Amino acid sequence: MEYNPNIEWKMTKRTNRSYPTEFKQEAVALVTEQIHSVAKAAASLGITDKLPYNWIAKFEAEQSGTSLNAD
Repeated sequence: MEYNPNIEWKMTKRTNRSYPTEFKQEAVALVTEQIHSVAKAAASLGITDKLPYNWIAKFEAEQSGTSLNAD
């Protein structure tokens, strides 16, 4: 695409969404208890694939006695 000074590009700011604990637990349960793939669980919840992986890691760390601070 060629540069056109007449077109104004707008940068949109990404916002980090915060999800309730119950929502995270539901996402983890879809993958760990109901044997859904992470991709299918994420799609059904309208979130990216990365979030369930993060939440599963956090849940497993909490179960083993360590805690992760990242969401």
